Amino acid sequence: MNNTIEIKDDFITLGQFLKKAKLIETGGQSKYFIEYNDITINNRKPEGRGSKIYINDTVWINNIVYQVVKVKK
Repeated sequence: MNNTIEIKDDFITLGQFLKKAKLIETGGQSKYFIEYNDITINNRKPEGRGSKIYINDTVWINNIVYQVVKVKK
């Protein structure tokens, strides 16, 4: 399953990404979600909820792939 997440800026944080992907409801939940789930950004483990995700990055969360793209105007 491949999911596309659209962003308007050049990057978003992992915490913002998790909310945008509807995996968490509040930013405070991101710390626990990151701790208890298997997450990689471009095949690297994120350092925390402030990790930056850029346009064209690939994010894997528990074997689900998310592709980050720029919002089309």
